[in-house]
Amino acid sequence: MLNTEKKKVSISVKTSPEDKQQAAELFDRLGLNLSTAINIFIKKSIAEGGLPFEVKDPFYSEANQAELNRRFKKLANEQDVNPHTLIDDGD
Repeated sequence: MLNTEKKKVSISVKTSPEDKQQAAELFDRLGLNLSTAINIFIKKSIAEGGLPFEVKDPFYSEANQAELNRRFKKLANEQDVNPHTLIDDGD
């Protein structure tokens, strides 16, 4: 065993109690503890050169972008565009 593999350091991660409990239960069903699961994540991230999964914002989904484009085209062509009256807030 290499000298660097013998040394371990602690890291601290903040999460909600509910997330910790759910993760612990999930990993337990997989035969892992939180520490082992986090170490797997770290090693896989290093091997991948980034996160080992895709991180996406649902705003940029194909369906949402298609709907936004449809609405922008309607606005550009002034189709079914109704003026809105601003509500006076009394100021």
